[in-house]
Amino acid sequence: MFLEVKGVKKSYGNGDSYIQVLRDISTGVEKGQMCAIQGPSGSGKSTLLNCIGGLDDMDAGSIKVDGQEIVSLKPAQLADYRRDNLGFIFQFYNLVPNLTVRENIQVCEYLARKPLDMDELLETLGLTKYQNKFPFQLSGGQQQRCAIARALIKNPKLLLCDEPTGALDSKTSRDILILLEQLNQKYGTTMLIVTHNNAIKNMVHKVLVVKDGQIKEEYMNEARVSAAELEDL
Repeated sequence: MFLEVKGVKKSYGNGDSYIQVLRDISTGVEKGQMCAIQGPSGSGKSTLLNCIGGLDDMDAGSIKVDGQEIVSLKPAQLADYRRDNLGFIFQFYNLVPNLTVRENIQVCEYLARKPLDMDELLETLGLTKYQNKFPFQLSGGQQQRCAIARALIKNPKLLLCDEPTGALDSKTSRDILILLEQLNQKYGTTMLIVTHNNAIKNMVHKVLVVKDGQIKEEYMNEARVSAAELEDL
């Protein structure tokens, strides 16, 4: 199992402000799979993603990525773990406004030990002609493509996507999902996609449904459809 999550618990605050966000979460994802994590707001989806990404500490449990236990890692080791294994895609892009598309991607390229080819990646994501433009000169979909390129340039083993289509219209959402599907097929990148979009479950290999900090449903998708065929985006 490429990603192994066992008995993960996470809470915030204490006293009257105490809230348990994750309650004994256990699951796993095989290498090269796309996995959707669904559930209502406040269910713990993004917190689970942040724990896997080493951005949040856990109260208890174990997380292994490609055989590496991340729970006991010190801050410098966590930084190495994120650099060597992970790519992050966020709903609101988080691009550096005064850097061009190419420069935004280079920020992560410089961190990588074995980055992908920049020009090939720009071509794959349809960004070649936009590479010298700044974020404010791009549409939302183009900015998200840049954010995806920035995450992928590191050639990550695991791509963590937090609402990657949440700020996009339905047509652009479809384009981005088609792109993620193509990248999964081309590079074999394992992907976790946190989403409110119910249609995305139809294109992935595995689906997790989280509610009140627990996995309420977990299944393999035996009737996958391509991203281009998704309805009601």
